[in-house]
Amino acid sequence: MRLSALFLRIAVFVAAALITWGAARVSVTVLEQRSTVAVQEALLDEGQEWPTVIADGLQIILEGEAPSEAARFRAMTISGRIVDASRVIDNMHVTDPEGLAPPSFAIEILRNDSGVSLIGLIPAATDRAALSARITRIADGQPVTDLLESADYPMPENWRPALNYAVDALAQLPRSKISVAAGRVEITAISDSADQKRLLEARLSRERPEGVRLALQITAPRPVISPYITRFTLDPNGARFASCTADTEEARDKIIAAATAAGLEGRVNCTLALGVPSATWSDAVSLSIAAVAELGGGTVTISDADIALVALEGTEQSLFDSVVGALDNNLPDLFALDATLPVAPEASEQGPTEFVATLSPEGLVQLRGKISDDLMNQTVENYAQARFGRNAVRMGTLVTDGLPRGWALRVLAGIEGLSYLSNGSVVVSQDNLTLRGNTGDPDASAEVSRLLIEKLGEAAQFSVDVTYVEALDPIAALPTPEECIAQIGIVTAERKILFDPGSDSLTADTQPVIDDIAEVLRACLDIPMEIAGYTDSQGREEMNLALSKNRAEAVLSALRARRVPTGGFVANGYGEADPIADNETEEGREANRRIEFRLLQPEPTPEVQTALEAAEDAPAEETSEDAPQDAESTAE
Repeated sequence: MRLSALFLRIAVFVAAALITWGAARVSVTVLEQRSTVAVQEALLDEGQEWPTVIADGLQIILEGEAPSEAARFRAMTISGRIVDASRVIDNMHVTDPEGLAPPSFAIEILRNDSGVSLIGLIPAATDRAALSARITRIADGQPVTDLLESADYPMPENWRPALNYAVDALAQLPRSKISVAAGRVEITAISDSADQKRLLEARLSRERPEGVRLALQITAPRPVISPYITRFTLDPNGARFASCTADTEEARDKIIAAATAAGLEGRVNCTLALGVPSATWSDAVSLSIAAVAELGGGTVTISDADIALVALEGTEQSLFDSVVGALDNNLPDLFALDATLPVAPEASEQGPTEFVATLSPEGLVQLRGKISDDLMNQTVENYAQARFGRNAVRMGTLVTDGLPRGWALRVLAGIEGLSYLSNGSVVVSQDNLTLRGNTGDPDASAEVSRLLIEKLGEAAQFSVDVTYVEALDPIAALPTPEECIAQIGIVTAERKILFDPGSDSLTADTQPVIDDIAEVLRACLDIPMEIAGYTDSQGREEMNLALSKNRAEAVLSALRARRVPTGGFVANGYGEADPIADNETEEGREANRRIEFRLLQPEPTPEVQTALEAAEDAPAEETSEDAPQDAESTAE
């Protein structure tokens, strides 16, 4: 009996366990099904159709190929909202992209009196050591802060020429910020003067490599102008500024807007300068221009606080009085108005009273017209010769009486104004002075106007029509470094730089050759150039190497003595290396004893294959690019 009771108890426990296990199994299955369905529905509602949902007990496993990392994360987030996030297991993988998008490589370079700093991301293939060495040379002892990072991705197209160009520009700009990206360089810099600004703009624009876009902004200290002058004319030939000056960009925009409303067309060169007599300068100028437009024409000159308005001949007296009265009342305090309504001159029985000076493109000047007396005639001739050269002036003047008051002063002022031009003419008449011509100075028109106002007064009638021609600009027309080397080659093609035997002393016959080379280099300004010395093979190699070095330095010293800017020049000796002729003959040895002039090119950065490129191109053999050859000229 006792044994039967024991078996009965065991059977009851086993049955209870089986029932419990079965109930638990059913509960888990129902929970799995409901969780799976709930997660699948949630994913479908969010447009995520790609994941496969698998239930494993209380865990929800997501499998499948996610189109992106963002899609994978999105599926995990949706599932975590339906079931506890700790129950969601990520077995998904992201589709491999066809190619990894490289990061945006860029460098910011800052240079000032405190040193040079670099920050940015560069390709791992960039020669970091060569870049650092170039920057260190440019810093010239000042600290260099290098915060560059690198990434192992393929070097983008036009990265190397953009970087080399930026570093070359940095060497010319001691106060600058340069931004470098693949195929693009942005330069913001400060120059010491307006002339240096124009020179740097011309040089940097000319040196820009092909395939590299350039954004260039160079500022110069504003000049101090005295007197502070703006002159505006409106006549049948149109509206124009002879001189335009403003103290701020807002003032300039306001003045140009008033001139545009009066009929001015095209681009306006309005100089930003210091020395403004009043903060209300732009108000006074704008009101004066508007008054000229209301009169239908005339000329207004604002010189410091004095305003001289001259209406056109034939303007109605009532209109003149009305406009001048309104202008006088509306002008800001400090400004004083002097308005003139000219009267047509009476005809002269002796013909027109006129003096004409003409300047040819070759620099020859012809003077003709009326002069008051012999003394004045001699004065005009001497003054013109002082301005243009003694042998450049041809006289064709006529001494006559009855000339207007101040005629001599106007003639001399006209000749001085003509000297600002490359070619042109000045006509001095009884009631006007007209100067026309071409110039290579973009500021010549304003400078001539200030000169005439200073000499003749604010109320003087004159017209300045000067055209800026870039080909005449001595800065814009500077030769390129390659052209400079080519010109030296022309100079030395038939004449050799000679030294005393076994010495580094230049012979007397060589001095004219050095003179001509110096003349070429003075027009080229400061270019990076190597003066290389060579010898023949006679003598010991060590002696030849030292002799060639000394001869190259002798040429450099001779150029320096002729006031050639040699800051970018180096002198090197190569001895008997690189012969250009046979050292077994006298003619060959003479040819090998030579001086060569060639540009210093930045060292090319070697192509370094990144790990990523190596993995992609493992079967392929690397090819090397031909290094660019130096532009070279030989002094035989």
